Amino acid sequence: MLKLPPPIWALIYILLCTALSWSLGWPRFPGLPLPPLGMALVAIAFVPPVWALVLFRREGTEIEPTSPANRALVTRGPYRFTRNPMYLGLVLLSLGIAVWVGAWPMFIAPIAVFATANWVHIPFEEAKMRRQFGAAYDGYVAWVRRWV
Repeated sequence: MLKLPPPIWALIYILLCTALSWSLGWPRFPGLPLPPLGMALVAIAFVPPVWALVLFRREGTEIEPTSPANRALVTRGPYRFTRNPMYLGLVLLSLGIAVWVGAWPMFIAPIAVFATANWVHIPFEEAKMRRQFGAAYDGYVAWVRRWV
């Protein structure tokens, strides 16, 4: 597990893609930018993680994925649709920024956020949840997809 929290990784990727876009003269992706769509994606990106955060607080469980244990397996709210609403929000946020800006290098950021979440952070968290919640977590995994 990488020591930096996932939102910091997302910020790093967005900043690196911004620097790359700037150094290449902001090369446009055909048909972009689309600021209204980008702004809508950025706004929507906050819904799943904020909803998840509220549920975690109500359940009295930890938000920090590296905590030794979680007090509850949360399966309500956005967790009925995706096992990772907070990561989904980060991907949507970086995609929204890319659509808003319209430079093709910016589209590297959502791909990098997705890849880091999907192949670094999520496997660590899933292994931890499986150890802690056993069959209950396995049943949840069979019922709800990793992303959407």
